[in-house]
Amino acid sequence: MKTLNLFLVLLFTGSITMCAQKSPKQTADGKADGVTITIDYSAPSVRGRTIWGGLEKYNKVWRAGANENTTVKFDSNVSVNGNALAAGKYGFFIIPKEEGDWTVIFNTKNDSWGAFSYKEEEDALRVDISPEFVDDVQEQLEYSVNDKGIRFAWEKVRLFIPVSAQ
Repeated sequence: MKTLNLFLVLLFTGSITMCAQKSPKQTADGKADGVTITIDYSAPSVRGRTIWGGLEKYNKVWRAGANENTTVKFDSNVSVNGNALAAGKYGFFIIPKEEGDWTVIFNTKNDSWGAFSYKEEEDALRVDISPEFVDDVQEQLEYSVNDKGIRFAWEKVRLFIPVSAQ
């Protein structure tokens, strides 16, 4: 009986470990200039891979996470890097570039799997943001919200997207 119980415990533990998501679902929320911002995303990890220019190609629309596209929700009208954007929930995409500013996209379609059905004509707003390249590696993709906007960190890239109430 003890052998059977031990076997069942090991089987159950192994099943949980095998089913652990490689890119777990995450939520980042907070307020920027009084606006509530909620970001839902799946967080991939670097795991020794070349991310920029490798896994995520330069000059190509990326879902800004893994699995379903990342979404960003604003509870009131905002200004994003000086550009007006109405309250609502948006699909969030990024176009990484080898040189120069990266493009962040707020798209009216917020229920896609990845960027496969992305259409530029459904964009609500595109803004260019200067990436910051750092020495330390952020292993797992992370979004956060502070009183000035949205912060993105993955691998050796950081983006800060200014958001204010409109």
